Amino acid sequence: LTGKEALTHFPSLGVPGGSAPGRGHVKQCELLQLSRKQKRLCRREPGLAETLRDAVRLGILECQFQFRSERWNCSLEGRPSLLKRGFKETAFLYAVSSAALTHSLARACSAGRMERCTCDDSPGLENRKAWQWGVCGDNLKYSTKFLKKFLGQKRIGKDLRAKVDIHNTNVGIKAVKNGLKTTCKCHGVSGSCAVRTCWKQLSPFHEIGRLLKLRYDDAVKVFSTSNDAVGHSELAGPHRHSHSPKQPALPRPTDLVYVEDSPSFCRPSKYSLGTAGRTCSREGNCDSMCCGRGYNTQSRLVTFSCHCQVQWCCYVECQQCMQEEVVYSCKQ
Repeated sequence: LTGKEALTHFPSLGVPGGSAPGRGHVKQCELLQLSRKQKRLCRREPGLAETLRDAVRLGILECQFQFRSERWNCSLEGRPSLLKRGFKETAFLYAVSSAALTHSLARACSAGRMERCTCDDSPGLENRKAWQWGVCGDNLKYSTKFLKKFLGQKRIGKDLRAKVDIHNTNVGIKAVKNGLKTTCKCHGVSGSCAVRTCWKQLSPFHEIGRLLKLRYDDAVKVFSTSNDAVGHSELAGPHRHSHSPKQPALPRPTDLVYVEDSPSFCRPSKYSLGTAGRTCSREGNCDSMCCGRGYNTQSRLVTFSCHCQVQWCCYVECQQCMQEEVVYSCKQ
């Protein structure tokens, strides 16, 4: 999650038998691949270890969903090597990881899984009534504040890669913030709005993932330039129409940025397994995914439930049907 190590599936975080209930989270923290400072923060925050595990799973699954039809499909293989480079794919990994952690922390607070935070306490919302009606706002304020401390972000003078990583991490956090909305519910006789309860609610993570994928598609290649006005270097990208041709454009806070062109991902390498054997859509992405090598066509019989009926009481009874399905896969 910090970008210093690959995103991998965490081991089971169940508390070993015989452990004291109050110390279970400390042992869970020790199982995670975190820095010394992060483990110290984890030990102070009961519930954080489980939230970190959920965030990694959420980020991995969303990344794989968004890239399911691309040559790079966000597989775990090759990720340590990928994170050492400044590709567009690396930019997306930083953004989706920070977004998943921000989202998971805010939801964990409102769900009561974290001891040191609770519901959103934004001014103007009637939180006591929200609690009375069983509604609890997602606590994005606590989530973002804690995340900055957890990641230990600092300004790094001339280190281009560090600036890029921090920028992309912040893009992920901003994507979650942009999806925060106020939801209200009316209470009263015959549908009247005599009492209105409002709370803060995050967008489903699929929406955030889709937004970040659009940012990936329009990612900006950057370099480092000196800014005499502020006295330090900053990121700069291609010229935009609204800027002077002599003045490089600064990337927007919502732009994903990268510093080097990506490999093709067509053949096996230290970054991916390549596309051989990957399934594709003949009308959609086979030509692109298979990198001009062509694709194999295979027919198979698929069993599925059909003619389902609800029986009294209370179960569904289905028949088993079979149909032929054609599968396309990239050649070696």
